[in-house]
Amino acid sequence: SANIHIGPTPCVGMARQHTDRDEIVDLDRAYTLGTWTRQRDFEPTEIVDTDGPRIVTADGDSILDFSSQYVCTSLGYDADRVADAIAEQVRTVPYVSPGWSTEPRARLSEKLAEITPGSLQKTFYSTSGTEANEVAFKIARAYTGKHKILSRYRSYHGATAASLSASGDPRRVAQGPDIQPEVPGMVKGPDPYAYGSSLDPDQSLAYIDEMLELEGGTVAAVLVEPLVGSNGVLTPPDDYLARLQEIAHAHDALLICDEVMTGFGRTGEWFASELYGAEPDIITMAKGLTGSYQPLAATTVSAEIAAYFEDTLLNQGHTFSGHPTACAAGVAAIETYEAEGLVENARSIGEYLTTELDSLAARHPSVGERRGIGLHQGLELTKSTESREPFEERSDKVSGRTTVLDEVGAHALENEVYFYTSVNTIVVTPPLTISEAEVDEAIEALDEALAISDAAMDE
Repeated sequence: SANIHIGPTPCVGMARQHTDRDEIVDLDRAYTLGTWTRQRDFEPTEIVDTDGPRIVTADGDSILDFSSQYVCTSLGYDADRVADAIAEQVRTVPYVSPGWSTEPRARLSEKLAEITPGSLQKTFYSTSGTEANEVAFKIARAYTGKHKILSRYRSYHGATAASLSASGDPRRVAQGPDIQPEVPGMVKGPDPYAYGSSLDPDQSLAYIDEMLELEGGTVAAVLVEPLVGSNGVLTPPDDYLARLQEIAHAHDALLICDEVMTGFGRTGEWFASELYGAEPDIITMAKGLTGSYQPLAATTVSAEIAAYFEDTLLNQGHTFSGHPTACAAGVAAIETYEAEGLVENARSIGEYLTTELDSLAARHPSVGERRGIGLHQGLELTKSTESREPFEERSDKVSGRTTVLDEVGAHALENEVYFYTSVNTIVVTPPLTISEAEVDEAIEALDEALAISDAAMDE
């Protein structure tokens, strides 16, 4: 088993005071299997309330959530329109199986066809990003008649068998063949990661082009996160994604964009694919689709792919596909993004955040590079500005050891600001409702915390 490093343990710096809270945590530990961890290390902090972009603990600590949990609570915690839509749907048609039609599913599918890039038209629903990607694989394979999926080494696409096999994340390696053999047909290529790679982005594209050639026409699709998320917030050059799509199509492969993290305004556009001028053949989404008020994911395909399945069996389905209550949340979430101008806010506040993070990086030598766009940002830390040696190796995501990144995150948490850390990167992805004043609050906490990494440098 592996202890997966997902950032500072939420209970760091918080004294245990209340018997009731201790009872809840003890019950949770006794009867719940914690995710991505050895169970002896599972010691969660109880959250009893939320307020705007903040979570409130049983001890009364109000914590500014500056990573949107796992880059998913994009609407913050006070989206009344979504809450009301869920309540109303539960009172009318809480559930029917996917063979029946409901207004929330129909309205949401129509809206996704409107806001997704290019000719994307029809949607299949599931409950998580990993399922959305599994559906995308099956559709791509059925449509092309080919079986391989080419993804990248610094990527994460989900925890189920095929999605984890497609991931380059250390969690795939930690799973091990004795526990979960990898699904056949998954091929991995390089990333547009100039800071810590032996290839620059142009060379990585040429490498992928050559891979597709040498695979001999057996690749059904190229799968990418437009901006990589939990593997370091890797930001490609402006023309990278469009060029990658041209390369994929030249080899009769589809382009699948995993926008589970980057969808729904996070980069200042509805989808990051638009930011980079690409029109994916298939797009997958979750997280921001409902602001995480309900578990809902979607796989949306082009009109051409949709037409193929008019006379070909779509051999895919499950009980909760198009769940009406979840779809009602999705409709209300999109209405909230529109009514409150949150995509535009992500763009404008993202510019302010970029300026503040750049200033922060200039003050702290341990910040090797700032990456990202809009409200999808990250700071990679380093022991040495010359060698770019990381404080945290990729293997530390599953090693269980406490790293300098953990210490930086824990110190910020003591000052009541939460940052998710992953693969030597501080992930800065606040809700789209965030204000300049809240950015200032987070920057102040991070400014103080980075003194820890500065002091730990080799130079």
